Amino acid sequence: MFSRGDLIEVCSKETGFVGSYYAATVVSQLRKDLFVVQYKDLVEGVINMQPLVETVRLNELRPVPPQIDSNDDEFGYIDQVDAFDNDGWWVGRVYGRTDDGNYVVYFETTGDEIAYPRSRLRVHLDWVKRKWVSRNNNKGRPRSAERGRGSEGKKRRRLNTSKSNNVDS
Repeated sequence: MFSRGDLIEVCSKETGFVGSYYAATVVSQLRKDLFVVQYKDLVEGVINMQPLVETVRLNELRPVPPQIDSNDDEFGYIDQVDAFDNDGWWVGRVYGRTDDGNYVVYFETTGDEIAYPRSRLRVHLDWVKRKWVSRNNNKGRPRSAERGRGSEGKKRRRLNTSKSNNVDS
């Protein structure tokens, strides 16, 4: 399925990194289910700034998702998105907007809420049976910038929307 030179994303299964995807290139295939990859944005260390090279299993790889062209360039309440942060794409849900127009994204794996400009977000897609699938997005439904108070039963920390906490583009 993947060949040397293919641009891919590696889905991390490590504790603290679940729900994150990192851009990489296939260097070689060791076995049917084992690949050597070189990361685009991850490096070996603070001193050695060489791109990180790692051996990963096939079930941790996926092609780079297609860009979604849409006339509606906005995300709605609870749309599932990927936010680019810490050298990778992290899966979260939109829970509102800040006064300066950034999107507030909630990350279930960490419980964090962080504001991002539109340029750091993309529609989340899952790679299922060799097809891209969009799940749980609210496209076409009424938009809401207010936090929902459904039967979730979870208390989420509020985002401090001061300028110092917002991510710059």
